[in-house]
Amino acid sequence: MALSTRSNFAKPDDAFRIIVEAHRGLDDAQSADLDAALMLILANHIGDLDVLREAVDLARQSLADARQQQQQQQ
Repeated sequence: MALSTRSNFAKPDDAFRIIVEAHRGLDDAQSADLDAALMLILANHIGDLDVLREAVDLARQSLADARQQQQQQQ
């Protein structure tokens, strides 16, 4: 199975809202715990180490790109 990076949701904005709302009322530590739990649940659902590895790499690259863009704006 290859990593799908296109939206698979009929209503992607609703999916985004669900994730944002899940964090409402949580402090930073609770929010990080929720993200970790959600990641583990979804990783188990995927069940493919190659896809998981690709997703983790893509997420880390996204963070690196955002940091670089922030530094360029300063």
